[in-house]
Amino acid sequence: MLPCNIVLSSEAMIDKNSFKSGLKRVPAEWEPQEATWLQWPGRWEKDYEDTIAKISDIISRYQALYILYGSDQILEEAKDAILRIGADPKNSNIRWQAANYDNSWMRDNGPVYVVDDDSLKIQNWEFNAWGGGFGSNIPFYLDNSIPDQIGELLKMPVDHIDITHERGNLEFNGLDTVLLNWSTIGDPNRNLGYAKEQAKTDLKKYFGVSKVVFIEGIPNGDRTRGHVDGIARFINVSTAVVLQCTASSLCQPGGKDGRLYDKIAETIKAAGFNVIRDPIESYVEYNGQSFDTNYVNWLVGNGFVIVPGFGNPKTDAAAKARIESYFPNRDVHIVEMLSSWAAGGGVHCHTNDQPAKSILE
Repeated sequence: MLPCNIVLSSEAMIDKNSFKSGLKRVPAEWEPQEATWLQWPGRWEKDYEDTIAKISDIISRYQALYILYGSDQILEEAKDAILRIGADPKNSNIRWQAANYDNSWMRDNGPVYVVDDDSLKIQNWEFNAWGGGFGSNIPFYLDNSIPDQIGELLKMPVDHIDITHERGNLEFNGLDTVLLNWSTIGDPNRNLGYAKEQAKTDLKKYFGVSKVVFIEGIPNGDRTRGHVDGIARFINVSTAVVLQCTASSLCQPGGKDGRLYDKIAETIKAAGFNVIRDPIESYVEYNGQSFDTNYVNWLVGNGFVIVPGFGNPKTDAAAKARIESYFPNRDVHIVEMLSSWAAGGGVHCHTNDQPAKSILE
């Protein structure tokens, strides 16, 4: 295990000489970004509209933010929400864009950006609303078209991948590795009869990676079937952060989830990576539900990191200090988002990052 106090910065771990001309790869989230994108909540997602407004305000202080809206009414409600939290919906970094979509979880139905032949391309993987994990009545056909809509807006080529999968279950180190949960992509409600060896072959082909690291297992209550962005995250090309249960969390060391996270950490370590364990130091109660204080669903952008907050000053502050050590050259913002967490995810789940063209140089 690599102690937090000697983690090298993400930027220090990037060696552009490692990226040969013509190499296919998916940029890491900490590389320069052109913009962040999100789909503004619709009529049934108003509970976390103010949370999305706070996220939007922070992102727009640092870089361009495309906010998709599904109707004129949603546009006006979005602007009102941003005003309500004391921010400016006319910020020049906010680009409002009409689009057709179903939900506000753009990480999962949005594009995967791939460097291919010295250009950026979009991949559109099939999306079927998390294999029905949140109910069979969740609409998704419009969500499934979002990568095509963005490709048209950006005049960027779109490759269609006939495999059902979500971007929230993909972690890239930007060089040669993709980390993901087999329990998600191998879910028969997503890909019936899909074999792990075939998946490895496909992932290497579509992402240009030489190493596919599969974790496996579903944390208690996770209806995505274990998206990796709520369990383990790369912070540089050679280091991953993995959750760890404590005696103060709902999940317990030696319990089901405790053993699951330990096994995942060992799997990643065996694949050749340094592993830092991020402790779950407590839990909170919200609207009749109980949640562990899991902070790894963060979003990285140009000069900033946004982290889901749980309204617990002690654990929020401790998480902020830890994540500042993971990303020492970025401002870390904690945003309380229990309403979003109760609906299924955090800031990373709501957003989708577009790499900057400068990474091609």
